[in-house]
Amino acid sequence: MAILMWAALAVAGFWVALAASRRVATHATALVRATNLSPFVVGVVVLAIGTDIPEIVNSIVTSAAGHGDLNVGDSIGSTLTQMTLVLGILPFLTRTMDIQRRAVVAIGGLTALAVLVGVVLIGDGRLGRLDGILLVVGWVAAIWAINRADVWWSPPLPEAADGGRIIHGLATFGFLLVVALGSVASVAAMIEIAEILAVPEYVISFFGASIGTSLPELIVDITAIRAGAMALAVGDILGSSLVDATLSIGIGPSLFPTPIDAESAIIGGLYTAVAIGMVTVLLSTTRRHSRLTGAALIGLYVLSYVVVLR
Repeated sequence: MAILMWAALAVAGFWVALAASRRVATHATALVRATNLSPFVVGVVVLAIGTDIPEIVNSIVTSAAGHGDLNVGDSIGSTLTQMTLVLGILPFLTRTMDIQRRAVVAIGGLTALAVLVGVVLIGDGRLGRLDGILLVVGWVAAIWAINRADVWWSPPLPEAADGGRIIHGLATFGFLLVVALGSVASVAAMIEIAEILAVPEYVISFFGASIGTSLPELIVDITAIRAGAMALAVGDILGSSLVDATLSIGIGPSLFPTPIDAESAIIGGLYTAVAIGMVTVLLSTTRRHSRLTGAALIGLYVLSYVVVLR
């Protein structure tokens, strides 16, 4: 009975975070329309941060509670889930996606590199404050490099009326708080479930929590593609994976250093880095993401169960 109660709380928390994340993305995008940023850059930065709020909050809360495996498992698991499962599902639910090679190579390569750096940092069984700061700074540096390289050309978003900026700013902040509350509730429930079932925290977060915290990306990207905003959708899915591999995994330990189950994290991290490398090569050579390539990406996700749970 206790498991059912905690499972219901976890689902409810994820649902609240999911619904609020979509609102965050909508209002945050409207807020930056007055800038000269391209839709792709908006997706890589604004939408990626907005839809990754569950992972970021999870990182802080679990690190503060001394459950570093939940942070690392969710962050690395979300990176894998988004670059394989979510990206693989999109062509089946929308249409064939045009992919610009420079964007995939740049962000995919940086994400794979970030995951490998994370694997090295957790090799001693601990994510310290300096480790976390290094990963957060890595995200800032990666975004700067992506913006300077101009890896995806697309026209800027239409300007928003001045009178709507305050409203969109307040709405963005308000929905961020709702996402945080939903994420905190889910994290607390997952900890309880892991303890009751005696399931390793890394495993339950790598496969379970990562799917729940990746739902905002799936919903937002489907909406964006159907609205004709392909650059926003691709920017969000690639940018979210980069956020998870750097900012998300690092922000918690930068505030609250935590111990890590190094063996499980290393196996999951190495597979994730290899899978992202394969996705990068596949999409950069085909340049069109269809159901065929989507099936290949979903296969990479399914294979992770065999590798990590061996």
